[in-house]
Amino acid sequence: MPTTPAPPPITPPCFTTARLDALPLEPAYAEEMAAVLADPALYAFTGGEPPAPAALRARYERQCAGSPDPGERWWNWVLRVRAAGDGEAGGELVGYVQATVRGSRAEIAWVLGTPWQGRGYASEAAQGLVAHLASAGGVRELVAHIHPDHAASAAVALAAGLGPTEEWEDGERRWAASVTPPPAP
Repeated sequence: MPTTPAPPPITPPCFTTARLDALPLEPAYAEEMAAVLADPALYAFTGGEPPAPAALRARYERQCAGSPDPGERWWNWVLRVRAAGDGEAGGELVGYVQATVRGSRAEIAWVLGTPWQGRGYASEAAQGLVAHLASAGGVRELVAHIHPDHAASAAVALAAGLGPTEEWEDGERRWAASVTPPPAP
């Protein structure tokens, strides 16, 4: 008798990369993340403005409650840098990654606070997210939307294995990739 696979959990599992811990979003991160997201330059391509801690906490509460659509998962992680042991500061939040998962398809995004840009963290986080979604989330198709003038975000998408398509939505180019599941142990 055929069975329908169980939907992925509402709360996403943690994942790690060489230098980052991706921790499931919690409202308690709002104050620290408001500082990470405080630079108005972060909103040059996406619009909006830096969120106040209270507004960010309310957004995080809504996101943590999950999508009202039972077939869709809102998976959000904050990114914490691990101490490298070489004097580099660690333990601070530096940004986030997110995925809206519907079946085997995920729309992904990433944001890194301005002070931590240019260190490879965004590419590392996006690559880790793609690998995590393929192995733990059963995702086989990835989509991201990137402003055509946002070269840094395009570079992150390329590093994560996505490529530009000819499709556009709200002035942003659709980037896409197919992923294969990791080999069985």
